[in-house]
Amino acid sequence: MEILILLYALPIFYSLLMIWKWVATKRDQECYILDYQCYKPTDDRMLDTEFSGEIIKRSKSLGLLEYKFLLRAIVSSGIGEQTYAPRIMFSGREENPTLLDGISEMEEFFEDSIAKLLARSGISSSEIDVLVVNVSMFSSAPSLAARIINHYKMRDDIKVFNLTGMGCSASLISVDIVRNLFKSYKDLNALVLTSESLSPNWYSGNDRSMILSNCLFRSGGCAILLTNKRALRHRAMLKLKCLVRTHHGARDESYGCCLQKEDEQGRLGFHLGKSLPKAATRALVENLREIAPKILPMRELIRFMVVSLVRKISQSSSKTGGTKTAINFKTGVDHFCLHTGGKAVIDGLGMSLDLGDYDLEPARMTLHRFGNTSAGSLWYVLGYMEAKKRLKKADRVFMISFGAGFKCNSCLWEVVRDLNDGNAWKDCIDGYPPKSLTNPFMEKYGWINQEDDPSTFKFPE
Repeated sequence: MEILILLYALPIFYSLLMIWKWVATKRDQECYILDYQCYKPTDDRMLDTEFSGEIIKRSKSLGLLEYKFLLRAIVSSGIGEQTYAPRIMFSGREENPTLLDGISEMEEFFEDSIAKLLARSGISSSEIDVLVVNVSMFSSAPSLAARIINHYKMRDDIKVFNLTGMGCSASLISVDIVRNLFKSYKDLNALVLTSESLSPNWYSGNDRSMILSNCLFRSGGCAILLTNKRALRHRAMLKLKCLVRTHHGARDESYGCCLQKEDEQGRLGFHLGKSLPKAATRALVENLREIAPKILPMRELIRFMVVSLVRKISQSSSKTGGTKTAINFKTGVDHFCLHTGGKAVIDGLGMSLDLGDYDLEPARMTLHRFGNTSAGSLWYVLGYMEAKKRLKKADRVFMISFGAGFKCNSCLWEVVRDLNDGNAWKDCIDGYPPKSLTNPFMEKYGWINQEDDPSTFKFPE
């Protein structure tokens, strides 16, 4: 009798053991954010309205029409006058950068952000197992990652990734690299550095598709500490639920809409083509189509399919057009971290996702206070939410960003515990959102929109 019981019990025990091992393995593969630190440059690098106009005015290659075009871009950008620029701008050498300018700009960011992050988290540099550095428009030898390893005397066996050319959506690419490593290795700590180097990338020509980038980008970045250590789960801030990457580099139109190249005079710059909005929309739609089933409840997916089907039948029978059926992302998402590529980007994403002013406020305020900091933008938006004490335990945070290639990357985080630190927003959050979001550039240069005759245009004194 005992033998029969044992024979029946062994398969059950073995099955339970396999289930337990599978659960344990999955738990070891989780990706948590322990902490993050958004970079806040010193006040002497703050770019006010008047100085922005001076920078444009001293560009030797610009004529009246180009000058007017750039002022119009500043006025409509949604960027305030407390954003930051690299030091080279304040010395008037933006058209003659050196290698040291780019390195110094990045080292200032690295040393400030990493030091604060490690001190606050209690993790030492020797405990970092993975380092991922993303700076899209600057590459040095030795790499920026090697400079960090040398400065902080990190371990010889550290796994290192130094990314360039990934564009504004690169921070989620960095997270994806870490996530995949976590699936293969247990008990790791990973440090992700995401920023952009502006010092060596000022365009000195007059091609409108390339001078626009001179106005759009600002200094910033973020250091992020991730782990899959089970013992550190209780200290984590966020847990990664899923991540989707969409890449349309095989499409010539998408590939060519956003790229670094030389103009007709051989001057290097960053080209933003007219096909950019179309490429972004196409990538966004495909990305949302893939991630929606992963993050939204089944009832919303069924509702969307039924309503779409009914509307399609109704339209075909009446042979008239109708409004497009929108899926409600708010049924599975509590907060939206949107890429701060510009006012039009934020408004366009808001329309696509059917978001209200409350949902768009973090991105709009980030654009106003810190500007477009490229791949670091998402983390300033997250910091705004944290400073406003919006992020409560079990809330779900959706991040989405765009980048050259052309790429659209998105992910969903779950808040592990109530968050209220505030990060780089800590000393100014009480002033946001302001009662009236004044545009200082509109106040100073708003007249440019009414000035239509180039022959009567004069440079402001």
